Amino acid sequence: MERKTFLRGALAAAALSFSACNKSDKRRIAVVPKGLAHLFWQSVHAGAIKASRETNVEIVWKGPPTETDYNGQIQIVDAMINQRVDAIALAPIDKKVMVSVVERAGKENIPVVIFDSGIDTDNYVSMVATDNYAAGQLAAARMGEILNGKGKVVVVAVQPGGASTMAREQGFQDGIKKFSGIQIVDKRYGMADFAKSLQVAENMLTAFPDAAGLFASNESSAVGAALALKGRKSSTVKMVGFDWSPTLLADLRSGLIDSLVVQDPFNMGYESVITAVSKLDGKTVEKNRPMPPRLVTKTNLDSAEIKAQLEPDLKKYLE
Repeated sequence: MERKTFLRGALAAAALSFSACNKSDKRRIAVVPKGLAHLFWQSVHAGAIKASRETNVEIVWKGPPTETDYNGQIQIVDAMINQRVDAIALAPIDKKVMVSVVERAGKENIPVVIFDSGIDTDNYVSMVATDNYAAGQLAAARMGEILNGKGKVVVVAVQPGGASTMAREQGFQDGIKKFSGIQIVDKRYGMADFAKSLQVAENMLTAFPDAAGLFASNESSAVGAALALKGRKSSTVKMVGFDWSPTLLADLRSGLIDSLVVQDPFNMGYESVITAVSKLDGKTVEKNRPMPPRLVTKTNLDSAEIKAQLEPDLKKYLE
């Protein structure tokens, strides 16, 4: 009997030792984007991985399949809280709907870094995001310049409830008011979908055949709007888009798109994780980390500074 007891104890100790050796002692940071499909989020992912390698933490990357699936995003954040990750970096799909899970994380002593888009609560440690209102004003200033201060403009917006895109759309609308000869005649939502953005852009251009300008406020709306312009080969509509992709840069180079207001998603992902790690290390972090937008035109597209921002080595981090 004593021998059996000894063997059971030895086996149990061995199992515990094996488990301890195989369990990662790295801190785990969940990074939850709005979606997975767009190049923007892939760049955020790459930046987050770069930061994780530098700080020796593990990234748990998980997002909903579409940028309108806030129920899916809620479930993901809830699951991360239940798994007791050390911190969460979240890009909220909806500024109101996501409040409950962010506040739940706070109650569970899991620090949350908000990135890309704002949220209607102060219960987070820091927000890392583009100054989206300023970005919208930058787009408006460019539109006023290329239209010589006059003409009708249509807007392909993203979706109601998205704080980041709502801010840049408001910035654009307020900025355009500085040009008394420019009128925004229509604004419709593409719901963060390429096909839907194409459809609403076509419908607005049909409804207003004399439109002189078009503003699209994110990657999906810009891609859809550009496709609509391609379908109108004789179109003289001047387009200012937002965000970038290889397709959008090609359209910029060809002259189909006049300009793009761009963010720095790679650095956004990087800084979000660095901020989360700093908080876990007991350091003081800034409540707001605004990132300046940048206007890209055919003239500055090939500059070293622009290329470094638009072409991070994603393969180095994602493969």
